[in-house]
Amino acid sequence: MVEPLPGKGATAERLWKLAELGRADPVTARLGEGHADAAAIRAELGDDGPPAAGERWGVWAAVPKSVTATRAGDGWRLSGERPWCSGAAWCTHALVTAEADDGIRLFAVTNETPYAVPLDGTWPAVGMAASDSRTIRFTDAPARPVGGPGDYVNRPGFWHGGIGVAACWYGGALGIAGLLRERADGPHALAHLGAVDVALGAARAVLAEAAAAIDADPAAVQHRLALRVRATVEAAATEVIDRVGRALGAGPLSRDERHARRVADLTVYLRQSHAEADLEQLGRLVQEESPW
Repeated sequence: MVEPLPGKGATAERLWKLAELGRADPVTARLGEGHADAAAIRAELGDDGPPAAGERWGVWAAVPKSVTATRAGDGWRLSGERPWCSGAAWCTHALVTAEADDGIRLFAVTNETPYAVPLDGTWPAVGMAASDSRTIRFTDAPARPVGGPGDYVNRPGFWHGGIGVAACWYGGALGIAGLLRERADGPHALAHLGAVDVALGAARAVLAEAAAAIDADPAAVQHRLALRVRATVEAAATEVIDRVGRALGAGPLSRDERHARRVADLTVYLRQSHAEADLEQLGRLVQEESPW
């Protein structure tokens, strides 16, 4: 899933496609969102065209200073160990942040040995285990710069991508909520189902608002909006996980493998949120900008 790109008039369609991936499987959504985000980043920063047939892209941007970029003739080389590389063996290419002599830059790299090697034992996860988010060791890896210093985080699309992740969380919550809709029996379970509907409705509303805002002004930096959307969807998804568990008990978590995996995967995926750190940023923006 690459099209439509954000800010081109069909951002809502993009978000609902990501949500459907999340509803089907949070791991698939995590990998698909990375590939789609890489395509959007490359388009925004003027790096060639869309991914070629058979290419599977990731965005490996955590802990930017864990990888160093050095100039080598007319090109660049990357070295270092980058954690949290989802699709470590699945991705054929990746966008990787690295510290260069002129600041943090973004680079396109081919994920191949001996230049990029996933390290065994660096992803002993239960939730999101299949995302294969191992640490990758880069050793003198040939790299192509994408944009200039600081462009990755300073472009408007940085926040569009963060909202795309929230759409995947929303989809994951839909998948978990579906079981409660099927099995709700009695007043207490139905009350939980009603509360789940309220939470999911709020999440969908903020995603729709975000899509409209992005399409109305694609060049605007939607920092505050992205933080609000992510916090709203995270809270909704967390409530869904809790209420479905309270309504249905331990049975589905211990006897329904697919449901148990969904819950474990989404629980880990939601921690891509920075929780109170993001809420602090949001509070500062509320003070600095226009009120509600």
